[in-house]
Amino acid sequence: MLTTTGLTWASPAQAQTQPSGIDVSHYQGSINWASVKAAGIDFAYIKATEGTTYKDPRFNTNYPAAHGAGVIRGAYHFARPGSSSGAAQANYFVANGGAWSADNLTLPGALDLEAPPSGAACYGLSTSAMRSWITDFYNTYKAATGRDVVIYTTASWWNSCTGSWTGMASKSPLWVAHWGASSPTRPAGWSSTTWTFWQYTSSGSVSGISGNVDRNNFNGSQARLLALANNT
Repeated sequence: MLTTTGLTWASPAQAQTQPSGIDVSHYQGSINWASVKAAGIDFAYIKATEGTTYKDPRFNTNYPAAHGAGVIRGAYHFARPGSSSGAAQANYFVANGGAWSADNLTLPGALDLEAPPSGAACYGLSTSAMRSWITDFYNTYKAATGRDVVIYTTASWWNSCTGSWTGMASKSPLWVAHWGASSPTRPAGWSSTTWTFWQYTSSGSVSGISGNVDRNNFNGSQARLLALANNT
């Protein structure tokens, strides 16, 4: 398990000396990954799945193309906790791109926990049921891959929908979303460690991608990013 204890904080402006990343889905359309790499992007999270029935239509293109360009990449799963169990969704994710391999270019999978585009923000689950769902996903993913799933979320969603649960901070690296801030607000639990990835804007621009793209920082050195990728 790789934890984030001891990492130092860096603002977006300071991150030019640290690994820089993006996250993408089919919404970005066709991506020139060689241009993305040449623009200084070190890592990317790529949408693979959602629920147990949806696979992003560009994943099978993006994932190997990023690898081929030398971009350290990982897959992410958009959680739908109200539709099926955490175990079912973790298994679907692993079977459809979310697995991990020690190839120097693959990050552990990420679980995207946020409000859906429409409907109840917490998917109709109580805070205890949400905690159980997340634990179910984590345990299943860990058993299948040997890796701790990265958790993507916001402080507001996490604290509201899990009841400010601190139970995942010692297990999962945090990928926190907080746009337009000089420092991200962290969810309950991770405040005693720090963030691993920070999605600091949804309106970034990168050569090789048309239109806006989410931009992210990694909280550490290139060597530490590789250590997270390789579980070393």
